[in-house]
Amino acid sequence: MSRTYEDALQKLTQLQSNRTTTQLFDDDKNPSQDAAKARNLNAAAIPEMLHWLRRAGYSPADLCRMRHIHVAGTKGKGSVCAFATSMLRRYGTVGTYTSPHLVSPRERIAINGRPVSQEAFARAFFDLWDRFTECARKEGVDATTAEGASSKPFFFRFLTILAWHMFLREGIGSVVMECGIGGEYDATNVLPAEAVSAAVVSQLGVDHVAMLGDTVEKISWHKAGIFRRGVKAFTVNLSHQPSVMEVLRSRAREKGALLVELEARDVEAWGGVRGNLRGDFQKLNQALAVMAVREHLGLPGGDLGQVPGEMVEGLRQASLRGRCEVLRCDEGTTWLLDGAHTRESLQQVARWVAQEGVQPDEHFILVFNQQERNAPELLKAFVEAVQGGMGKREVFSHALFTRNEVKARAEQDLAVQQGAAAMMQSLSPGCTIAVLDNVESAVEAARGWCLGEKKGKILVTGSLHLVGGILQVLEPDPVL
Repeated sequence: MSRTYEDALQKLTQLQSNRTTTQLFDDDKNPSQDAAKARNLNAAAIPEMLHWLRRAGYSPADLCRMRHIHVAGTKGKGSVCAFATSMLRRYGTVGTYTSPHLVSPRERIAINGRPVSQEAFARAFFDLWDRFTECARKEGVDATTAEGASSKPFFFRFLTILAWHMFLREGIGSVVMECGIGGEYDATNVLPAEAVSAAVVSQLGVDHVAMLGDTVEKISWHKAGIFRRGVKAFTVNLSHQPSVMEVLRSRAREKGALLVELEARDVEAWGGVRGNLRGDFQKLNQALAVMAVREHLGLPGGDLGQVPGEMVEGLRQASLRGRCEVLRCDEGTTWLLDGAHTRESLQQVARWVAQEGVQPDEHFILVFNQQERNAPELLKAFVEAVQGGMGKREVFSHALFTRNEVKARAEQDLAVQQGAAAMMQSLSPGCTIAVLDNVESAVEAARGWCLGEKKGKILVTGSLHLVGGILQVLEPDPVL
């Protein structure tokens, strides 16, 4: 059969999606039944992942041929991974596994900070697909069923194993690995202690409630699941959340990990390194990455004021698509892209926007969507934060509320977008507002407003899916 990159992408769509998997946790109406279901699904997660790993021809011992910096958290874990990867590149070859992707699934599996090629992805993909197929055939499954998606793990598990498969084939010894959701029961957490050089728990908040719990303390318990006996784990001491810190400390004692708490005042005194990843909050993510990389490389010293020059340059050059990303287009528009989708992360975007600033002769256009949470309330908190940061009420000249679909489809439900538009009208009466059902139309409208003498900045936020759609339109043939 044909085995092109396009064929691999087609087969990926046949696997059980991440969205379908997360919905297993919250499709009941009875909260007690939901909790019991979550416990049962979580308890099965690691045994199932080990099962799939074995069917791929690997054991946890094979993963010990690599040393991983393992990263969990609610916010900032992608940035920590980007900083760690960029620093490690100065010392040798590094593999990185992150999620989600914005344009291409190859973004999830990178070597030296660059997504693997289409050819390499397809070759490794079908090699792994065949391994699962052959296992099913040996068990007596008929050829058609064995070849199909039902004999394969779901999307995230497949790509996690694919990343390890590619890294092992390439002989890569250093890996930066981001958890998908949570930590304790995440597919990446089949890593044995011997395969982990350092763990990081970045900023914590409430997210994925059905899977992880409805308080930051419950969620912290899951994130700390990546702690391992004898391995240093780095986090920032959240003095304003003592109950969260007690959870992390308790989990470290339980697992025999060595918890290292960075003091926020020390990070502030250090000040961080200004580079491609903007936002004052990035200094916390930089500090965590510095400590983890030092531990991974066995470098002496723990003072942030004495960061080696190679690591400083790595921090400066780090980049991450869709997070505080500035994209300047030929027609004179500047796109500010950040996939923030929680109240806390949107507050950080507001601070970043205030730092970027808007000139009096520029349009400032907001493109926003959040399909799964309370969009009007998130928007309200975000816009008020931007207004406060810029010291005026009328900040945005225009606002677009769109669904995440790239192209128009028939009979789309726009209730979420209309609710957000109504909220925006109350927050900024002078703003020109439009509701659209697809990203292509949103890009066209935003560009239209910036034609002529008055150029503009266009801020896209509220959803990584939205940012990914925008990038697909702006860069239909991205160099990945």
